[in-house]
Amino acid sequence: MKQLLLSFALLSVACLQPSFAIEKPADGASPAKPAAAAPQVQVVTSLGNFTIELNPERAPLTVANFLAYVDAGHYSNTLIHRAVANFVIQGGGFNADYTPKPAPNKVPNESGNGLSNVRGTVGLARTSEPHGGNAQFYVNLNDNPALDPNATRWGYAVFGRVVAGMDVVDKIGNVATGAHGIIKEETPLKPVVIQKVERVTGS
Repeated sequence: MKQLLLSFALLSVACLQPSFAIEKPADGASPAKPAAAAPQVQVVTSLGNFTIELNPERAPLTVANFLAYVDAGHYSNTLIHRAVANFVIQGGGFNADYTPKPAPNKVPNESGNGLSNVRGTVGLARTSEPHGGNAQFYVNLNDNPALDPNATRWGYAVFGRVVAGMDVVDKIGNVATGAHGIIKEETPLKPVVIQKVERVTGS
């Protein structure tokens, strides 16, 4: 039941024309659209808030899966149920009463997307089955290259990074832990509750 975390000049020669002329689109061409802002979500917890910027370009399936759970309200009143100092914090798998939270939608493993498990990045937790990730996510408290894929095994897919509130993540990672109910180790002895996860930018 416990999920295992075993996954960054153009030189113009037309000097007789006004400089703004080179910025005009060619006849019939559409003007360039500004790049869309990367989607962000805020994780509101009982110990403070942190903001995650998602990376749909590198991890499109994982981001879409995570946002589907966010939009469904899955993370409201769930636990940060794992906290390992200098390693990771993990949440999204248990209700605040320590009962498992059903999460039927799984996602293919995107750990080969070029994003590494460095400090502050966010990845998809999973079972020992490579494509067993669903709603549980983790935040790296340290550089964890052992979670990246290699030539002989799958890794854990990174799909975002913390852009605000890393001090809160560190605080959670350093709480006292032990066993509680069906969680046999590494769970905060004083519950750290995810009150909600909500979008703050991006559609």
